[in-house]
Amino acid sequence: MPGTAITPITPAALADRIAGLVVQRTGRRVRLVLDGAPPTRPAELAAAVAELLRVRGRAALVVDAGDYLRPASVRLEHGRRDVDMFLDGRLDEGGLCREVLDPASTSGSGRVLPRLWDAERDRAHRDRYRELPVDGVVLLAGALLLGRGLPAELAVHLRMSPAALARQLPVKDHWQLVAFARYETERRPAAEADVLVLADHPDRPAVRMREGG
Repeated sequence: MPGTAITPITPAALADRIAGLVVQRTGRRVRLVLDGAPPTRPAELAAAVAELLRVRGRAALVVDAGDYLRPASVRLEHGRRDVDMFLDGRLDEGGLCREVLDPASTSGSGRVLPRLWDAERDRAHRDRYRELPVDGVVLLAGALLLGRGLPAELAVHLRMSPAALARQLPVKDHWQLVAFARYETERRPAAEADVLVLADHPDRPAVRMREGG
């Protein structure tokens, strides 16, 4: 992604900077995607940004992409370690757009479902719809989200080098390393992101903003 130089930043300052990008978009809803492998802590960053937005007067709803996975009969059809399915088939993109991203658009209804599918119990969540105001913000957090056409006004990619990811990902999940490596080369999330965060050390990140950000 073309942009400014990479700059060290604290996690708190990173959250503040991202919240600032959202606040600049006044009078309309914003869909913000925070994308990164689990060790980069995208949900933690989303929660911090959401809290800052609420302090600044913007309603904010965090949605975990893990609550929008496809049923196990589809997701695990070829086994629990199928790299292709993990990369391109496990996320219920249709449900995510229908229940979250489309309603949260500027012209959408604002009626958002925070959780759709409980992957652990393999059954639907019995969640209630939330009404998002005309200037509300949805923060979608998870892994492998960019480069697949999900509609959003802003995107953050938390990048971790292959070596750092191998160190921090649990050994039982090392089969996923191939999927994350393919994601970087095939989906090119850094090129799509408005904010690129180098997160080899999540407590000591560095950031690069897109030109104009």
